[in-house]
Amino acid sequence: MAFLDDSRSTGHLTGEARVEDYLALLKPSVMQLVVFTAIVGLVVAPGVINPIVAIIAVLCIAIGAGGSAALNMWYDSDIDAVMSRTLNRPIPAGRMTPEQALIFGMVLSLFSVALLGLATNWVAAGLLAFTIFFYAVIYTIWLKRRTPQNIVIGGAAGAFPPMVGWAAVTGTVSIESVVLFLIIFLWTPPHFWALALYKQSDYGAAGVPMMPNVAGNASTKRQIFGYTLVLAASAMLPTWLGFAGPIYTAVAVVTGLSFVLLAWRLLRTGEDVAMRRSARTLFNYSLSYLFIVFFAFMTDNLLARFGGVFA
Repeated sequence: MAFLDDSRSTGHLTGEARVEDYLALLKPSVMQLVVFTAIVGLVVAPGVINPIVAIIAVLCIAIGAGGSAALNMWYDSDIDAVMSRTLNRPIPAGRMTPEQALIFGMVLSLFSVALLGLATNWVAAGLLAFTIFFYAVIYTIWLKRRTPQNIVIGGAAGAFPPMVGWAAVTGTVSIESVVLFLIIFLWTPPHFWALALYKQSDYGAAGVPMMPNVAGNASTKRQIFGYTLVLAASAMLPTWLGFAGPIYTAVAVVTGLSFVLLAWRLLRTGEDVAMRRSARTLFNYSLSYLFIVFFAFMTDNLLARFGGVFA
């Protein structure tokens, strides 16, 4: 693996990178979800953490996520240049060199892990380090261009943040944090495959073996529906295992059924514009779904802790 490969530069450098270009490397839209799920893990974890330390922990997770995103953009700069939704990123647009992104990503990654370990504990820091490694190396470098299961396996990277937040408080990994991990892990395939259905020409041009390009639309829609059924059932685990109450249960049921309904509608569409429209609707809903479910879980636990709602 050549970490400094000039051949990965995809455009003519038009000038010095700006602050906003470095911010773009962090993938702020993705980071919002990462940070939020990490906060949920931190807030619901049993035990007490100093508020300042909690803020530092969240910042470390955000910085680590941003560092891994920068490494992803460094390695993927060649395919980003041929995909419509990524061609304006700093490297393919020529506003930054790959070397700048690589150094930026490495510095952020190392700094976030070291600071999290010093501020909280080394279990949390180790989980964060593994998360960064998993996203930057296992997913980006190894899986993404080799298998249509890239999102299924690589989705683990996005599922670790609530475990990191939990470990920052407790220094351990528990069944509760594992369940939160599982929900995000199972959410990832229908979320990204819905995107791939209406952006498959992009992935095809870039040579990325996303499921619709390899297995076809019909197979992808069936797999989306299957994963959605498993996700909706798994979202009930907090209730069945006794660490969520009526608010979460009601929200999980309603949002899960809505997800299944949208996946079913997608499954029943043909191979035309209606399919792409249905896939986009499912993709947009999936973004809201995870925020709503995790917010309900956090609310339910906070009310139980401080208000005795279902204690």
